[in-house]
Amino acid sequence: MSTSPNPEEFYEKLKGQLYQTNSWPAEYLYKFIIKSDIHNIAKIEAIFNNIGAVINTTESKNGKYTSLSINVLMRNPDTVIEKYKEVINKVEGVISL
Repeated sequence: MSTSPNPEEFYEKLKGQLYQTNSWPAEYLYKFIIKSDIHNIAKIEAIFNNIGAVINTTESKNGKYTSLSINVLMRNPDTVIEKYKEVINKVEGVISL
C-alpha cells in the first residue's frame, strides 16, 4: 500500500523551512530534470524570463534528459512556491529537486 504525498502539505513544509533558513529576499536555486525536448526546456526558461534568472542546462550522458539549474533572487517563500507550481502545471513530465 503506497500513499502519495499531499502537494499542499509539501509546499507548506517547504515554506516553513525557507522562512527558517533564509533572510528574504534571497537567492534561490531551482533544479529540474526533464526529458530532452527543446519545447519543454523553452517553457521552463520562459517561466523564469525577465526576472533576472541565471539558467544553466546540462544534458545527460546519453542525451535523453536535461537538467536545469536556475538561480534567481526571490522576494519570499511564497514566490518560490508559486514558481514551482507554475512549472509543474505548465511542463509535462518535469521532476523538481
